[in-house]
Amino acid sequence: MPDRIYLDHASTTPILPAAAAAMQAACGVWANPSSPHAEGRAVRAMLEDARRRIAASLGWNKTLIFTSGATEAISLAFERARAGEHIVSAIEHPAVLRVAPEARQIAVRADGTLDLEDLDTALSRARSPLVAVQSVNNETGVIHPIKLVAGRVKAAGGLLLVDCAQSAGKLPLPDADFLIIAAHKLGGPPGTGALLVKDIATLDAIGGQEGGFRPGTAAVPAIMGFAAAAEADHSWYEEAKRLRAKLDRAILEAGGEIVAASAPRIATISAYRMPGVPGASQMMQLDLAGIAVSAGSACASGSLKTSHVLTAMGWAEDAAREVIRVSFGPRTSESDIDALLGEWRALFGKRRAA
Repeated sequence: MPDRIYLDHASTTPILPAAAAAMQAACGVWANPSSPHAEGRAVRAMLEDARRRIAASLGWNKTLIFTSGATEAISLAFERARAGEHIVSAIEHPAVLRVAPEARQIAVRADGTLDLEDLDTALSRARSPLVAVQSVNNETGVIHPIKLVAGRVKAAGGLLLVDCAQSAGKLPLPDADFLIIAAHKLGGPPGTGALLVKDIATLDAIGGQEGGFRPGTAAVPAIMGFAAAAEADHSWYEEAKRLRAKLDRAILEAGGEIVAASAPRIATISAYRMPGVPGASQMMQLDLAGIAVSAGSACASGSLKTSHVLTAMGWAEDAAREVIRVSFGPRTSESDIDALLGEWRALFGKRRAA
């Protein structure tokens, strides 16, 4: 869609040209990588080469299991990790909360950071738990202290699962037993991702493909796009830091509020409150102006429910409904931010005038 501004990269990043080209090339030589004939063996070689390339680009030297995306990787870990009860942070992605509805939830503080004392309490009462904590929250951009969490989980004899969908390719991978990656957050295609496993002995196999850990034919064309996206130049992240800082300052000067402003946040995700204006109205007006943003997680943005993340942080329902999320990608420019600010100020000005 020409002449539009896309600021919803936390939902998905448009496929990079290099990833699209890699997918197209793979489609031209497609065969089932499990077939024993020459065509199948050739595609198998491509698959394994992609596995090595993705692992190397992310700095990972252990097992990498391809999945259909982050949601399947999360389910795989929860269903087959050799662990006891489940512990998750209260602000995990809905995919985690759905797969572990019985889990003990760890509280967060008002700034969106994990309550480590509550984690300690949960760990003291658990036996060989599987603990899930995001690297970066998908709604607020808050970066969690995974190193501190990992030490506690290890001391308690548990396993740590870290959702890195929003941070992979931008921040170094944390030290954890299981890591979740989604290709489409990196500029790769939807429908593919990976579960990274430090010690394969901590995961039960069921037979099938991917070393016996996942049934079904591997989506090699998508995986080749995944590899190309993982290897792409991610130096744009430094520019995102400057642009996000500029946007933060301007929103505050205009009378808005930054969600989790005092917490460490990734440069590519920020959430803002426009007092008195529902987030849905903000999104609609910005969309009409040619600017795409979202309200919280894309997986729940079509729902009328209040964000569970903001609720966990102690936000009142009315205030939580006035928040939008702006997220940056490799093509985000200063003119994009200027255009967003112009529309944001105009909308807020009309509200205050009314």
